[in-house]
Amino acid sequence: MARLDVRKTYKLYVGGAFPRSESGYTYEVLDAKGRFVANASLASRKDARDAVVAARKAFGGWSSRTAYNRGQVLYRVAEMVEDRRPQFVAAVQQAEGLTAARAGGVVDATVDRLVWYAGWTDKLTQVVGNANPVSGPFFNLTTPEPTGVVAVLAPQASSLLGLVSTLAPVIATGNTCVVVSSYARPLPAVTLAEALATSDVPGGVVNLLTGSAATLGPWLAAHMDVNAIDLGGVVGLDGAEGSSQQLATELEVAAADNLKRVRRAPAAEPDWTAGPGLDTMTDFVELKTVWHPMGV
Repeated sequence: MARLDVRKTYKLYVGGAFPRSESGYTYEVLDAKGRFVANASLASRKDARDAVVAARKAFGGWSSRTAYNRGQVLYRVAEMVEDRRPQFVAAVQQAEGLTAARAGGVVDATVDRLVWYAGWTDKLTQVVGNANPVSGPFFNLTTPEPTGVVAVLAPQASSLLGLVSTLAPVIATGNTCVVVSSYARPLPAVTLAEALATSDVPGGVVNLLTGSAATLGPWLAAHMDVNAIDLGGVVGLDGAEGSSQQLATELEVAAADNLKRVRRAPAAEPDWTAGPGLDTMTDFVELKTVWHPMGV
């Protein structure tokens, strides 16, 4: 008798747990050749609200950790991805239709990207902050602080490297986040969620939803307890540049209701293999300036 494969249904990752979607709906995930791979939960707006609650609850503890400790945690995530390299290579190869060698290069670049951000956690303040020259008997100090809860619409095409390149700087600077994965290529993202769950990242710091960014994006953009949003995943969302840019504009307008920080959607898919800049981190920090009298 021929054995039937056990097809996995991938769940959401919210508050450190793996719940099914509140809606009860799933959708089929296909590989690069259009073959069925698995089912993924189709996140609803209720799931998005639950993820925001989890991210807000985790923000106080995560943002108050030392920058050095956040770097240790990010480095631990890199270790977990490296340790599960064959699984990530298979997931990227399946999702993006790459050869094993090229998929391996994507995973290696992802690990390197995590290590890069881990190294910057305790250095960003010295580079971005400043002791400002002022006229008077005062110290005037500027230092970066995390914005809060950040919604991230992950890139649609780059299912792992692009995802990590947008996720890592958000949490490296002390923010917590709600991530909407690539709709067509969610498996590398949910595989990363499984690695996060077994690493040192506290529950709620990263919350991952599988589903449509076109559906979940407006709810996250208008949510009054979301402090910032990354619209990178709008690019190529539906294959029609005009409608993608129209959606991006609508999300920016919705985000303006509570003065969210917005990382605007690029005109085209970025080259994720290019080295990152500091703006990926500084986009989601606030600069606080403190005056302190000398001699006190």
